[in-house]
Amino acid sequence: MTAYILILAVIATTAAAQQLPDGPGRAEIEKMCKGCHEMARSISLRQDRDGWSSTMSKMTAFGMKATEQETNLALDYLAKHYPAGDVPPLNINKATAIQLESALSLRRSQAAAIIEYRTRNGQFKSIDDLKKIPNIDIAKIESKKGRIVF
Repeated sequence: MTAYILILAVIATTAAAQQLPDGPGRAEIEKMCKGCHEMARSISLRQDRDGWSSTMSKMTAFGMKATEQETNLALDYLAKHYPAGDVPPLNINKATAIQLESALSLRRSQAAAIIEYRTRNGQFKSIDDLKKIPNIDIAKIESKKGRIVF
């Protein structure tokens, strides 16, 4: 069974790596991301450059190793090949933790706090409801309020 899982992991990693378009920054993305999670997850987000920059900062805080030059190449690559485009709205009352983290560029603890507050107090009706949650970066939420639906 373990050999089967290993084979599936190798196939998935190879398939995800083949999904990456050629270009400056591809090697850096592969180097920086594959150490912690599969490539498909790394590129599944669609963000603008600021969003990708925030994600890279978060990954660096989690221990990702990269030089400034590698980070800049990676940011250019991601912004070019995986732009925000038509990003669907985020239903704050149904979103999972990973959706909150990704869509609002929040830390894991902040996403968990939103879900906990929502579970205890019921559905959010406005941005003002989110402001009641302790230790939430409300500036990040305010900056993406156009994407949030209730």
